[in-house]
Amino acid sequence: MVFNFDAPINRRKTDSIRWDANPQDVIPLWVADMDFACPPCVVDALSARVQHGVFGYTHSPRTLPEAIANYLQVHYKWEVDPSWIVFLPNVVSGLHTAVRQLTTPNQHVLIPRPVYHHLRLACTQAPRDFTELPLVLEANRWVLPFAQLDEFAKPGTRLLLLCNPQNPGGTVFTRAELSQIADFCLAKDILICADEIHAGLVLDDNKRHIPIASLSKAISMNTVTLMSLNKTFNFPGAGLAWAVAENPLIRKAMQTDLHSTIADPSLFSYVATQAALDEGEPWRKALIQYLRENRNLVETRINASNILHFAHSEASYLAWIDCSKLGLAKPQDLFLQHGVHLSPGSQFNEPKFVRLNFGTQRALLNQALDRMELAIRN
Repeated sequence: MVFNFDAPINRRKTDSIRWDANPQDVIPLWVADMDFACPPCVVDALSARVQHGVFGYTHSPRTLPEAIANYLQVHYKWEVDPSWIVFLPNVVSGLHTAVRQLTTPNQHVLIPRPVYHHLRLACTQAPRDFTELPLVLEANRWVLPFAQLDEFAKPGTRLLLLCNPQNPGGTVFTRAELSQIADFCLAKDILICADEIHAGLVLDDNKRHIPIASLSKAISMNTVTLMSLNKTFNFPGAGLAWAVAENPLIRKAMQTDLHSTIADPSLFSYVATQAALDEGEPWRKALIQYLRENRNLVETRINASNILHFAHSEASYLAWIDCSKLGLAKPQDLFLQHGVHLSPGSQFNEPKFVRLNFGTQRALLNQALDRMELAIRN
């Protein structure tokens, strides 16, 4: 089957957070969802469920944990017992639960910087003391400061929040890099909460996502992994997430507040996820090829400016762009004035950067890049 990712889709007036926030003449490339229709198999499954016409209280499908376990084995060579899986409405609720339930108020958390802002918000809203691990650019990849990890730990450090593949940097951490993180955490008695929502969006053929919990039994017992198909198959408004925790104490902690202040996933999220697991792979492979070409386009055009810099992104559809040569406190404002809405770097605690979402039709992406080039020239 051929999938047409170039087909334009009008998302205005659909209550889209990204598209409805801007005037008609602004191209919004900020919030991390894509402008592509999700796989036909998902649309068909949802349509069939709607045609049934009854949408009563729904439990999770009995077969779904096993289907997820099989998916993890096939894609990541990770052996997971279905009983280790806890369903969540989204990864964000899992991050907040992990910080609140796996640490006490007097304990300390480590998080990367830059990183998806909910890792930081999970700490500030708990609240928990936290220290940021500044990513460093090595061989054109954003990586953790592995040699200095000991310097950031405190006597009360209890949890490390990891984002892999990294958002916004796009790094897919190697087995050796993950082993350094794992060894550090085991030596310091630090638990790991790994946000791996972008696992299905590795763009480079020579890279493979490795769940950190798959490294060893000891690491698995020390880790909760948060995953979802929401990003990969583009149904974040109708999706769910899951936590994988072999350790029964961690697994019980991740179930805190479920069915009370944390809502169950919707019945449509179960349908969408099951359909993507069963039949979505051809669409995902085609998507990866399209996103890879979009990534290459952004990398070429941005870096040709010799003013902006986009380090190589190995995964996802997000470009982390260094604007420091512009000398602006809020570089996103310059691009917004020229009709392109980007995520401000301040959202990730790096105000001299912007994040660009290239999960859109190539014609629109080229139009946005034209406007950005004009902004720099002006």
